[in-house]
Amino acid sequence: MPQSSTRELGQGSVGKLLFKLALPTITAQLVNALYNMVDRVYIGHIPVIGKTALTGVGVCMSLIMIVSAFASLTAIGGATRASIFLGREDREEAEKILGHCVTGAVTSALALTAVLLLFARPLLMAFGASEETIGYAVGYMRIYALGTVFVELALGLNAFITAQGFASVAMVSVLIGAVGNMILDAVFILALGMDVDGAALATVISQGLSALWVVRFLLGKKTGLRIRRENLRIQWKRYAPCLALGLSPFVMQSTEGVISICFNASLQRYGGDLAVGAMTILASVMQFSMLPLQGLTQGAQPIVSYNFGAGNAGRVKRTFRLLLISCLCYSTLLWSLAMLWPRGLAAVFADDGGLISYTAWAMRIYMAAAGIFGAQIACQQTFIALGNAKASVFLAVLRKIILLIPLIFLLPLFFTADADKAMAVFLAEPVADTLAVLTTVCTFTVQFRKTMKQLEVQK
Repeated sequence: MPQSSTRELGQGSVGKLLFKLALPTITAQLVNALYNMVDRVYIGHIPVIGKTALTGVGVCMSLIMIVSAFASLTAIGGATRASIFLGREDREEAEKILGHCVTGAVTSALALTAVLLLFARPLLMAFGASEETIGYAVGYMRIYALGTVFVELALGLNAFITAQGFASVAMVSVLIGAVGNMILDAVFILALGMDVDGAALATVISQGLSALWVVRFLLGKKTGLRIRRENLRIQWKRYAPCLALGLSPFVMQSTEGVISICFNASLQRYGGDLAVGAMTILASVMQFSMLPLQGLTQGAQPIVSYNFGAGNAGRVKRTFRLLLISCLCYSTLLWSLAMLWPRGLAAVFADDGGLISYTAWAMRIYMAAAGIFGAQIACQQTFIALGNAKASVFLAVLRKIILLIPLIFLLPLFFTADADKAMAVFLAEPVADTLAVLTTVCTFTVQFRKTMKQLEVQK
């Protein structure tokens, strides 16, 4: 079995190793975001029906994010635990976890496929489709549902490749899907005139190519962890901790659609279509700008988990310090851009002067606490890497469900004018972020010190 990648996790320079693993994961995150936009770009340029079809497919994105969230639930926690057992030099247990997560991914994919095929229309109507757009939304969603198993395998099992230190291989799996989607979109939509159905079919096939790449690698000779038939039967004692660790990223991803609905509903009431349009741009800016932070934390995860499993507290501390500094530097840079150049960021997504001006005003409010958000994601993701499921789930639920959603509706009640109420809706984001960061940093400081002392004593 190849040992060079896992050995490097325990012995290589922490700085070089972090950025060696982070750069491919950041690239993969950016490519994956573009991947998700390609369909919308092609659909939006379809003659006659483009605008309506694009709106219909846009409604599907909330359901697609939930499908992706299930990949995190079944595999990200498993990949973290696999890294920990690799650090303990227990490859057999790590492979059993991989096998369990393969079965979990396939099982959840089958359940999701059934739900999407049977209830696509009512679900899409609940997420904002209209009678005019529902036909396009349902058509896209039902074809996409047929490829759910590919999504779960490609996204979920790719985490096990990164967990072993093969970040470049994991990046290739994303590139295969992205390039395939771009080519197939052109063929099905432009050449064959299949419109929305063609976009959905292109996505399914490209995800299938990514899944094939990931599964083939994990069955091959280069991987340190191999999918084996005898490990596919799930034992709940082994699988439950994986689900517990995966619950935090699941909550973070699956609630995005709900939060979007809450923001849009409140902003429509106080600011109308202009405020909702601004929120769409702000959400896009945040989505793209946060990808490097996610890439950094995913690059750090196998280092932290492996060395935690190996009992090497010093390397865990050095990795976290470097991760925290990197995340804070990036989030501070992002905050500076939002405060100093909001019109430029808004202009990337719109060309209407009124919308750009309103978005620039809203951006300075909405992203007022973005500078400290690096601490939130560094601490929260390190909790996951250390196998602390309770803390990571609590912090995920705290920021989005306990704080942000109520604040979206409560803060406007303290103002009278509609313009001020709209401002208060945007203000919910930095207020929730500030309270969440303070809670996260305090909780992490106490728990991290306690965990490191226990690790040093055990060693």
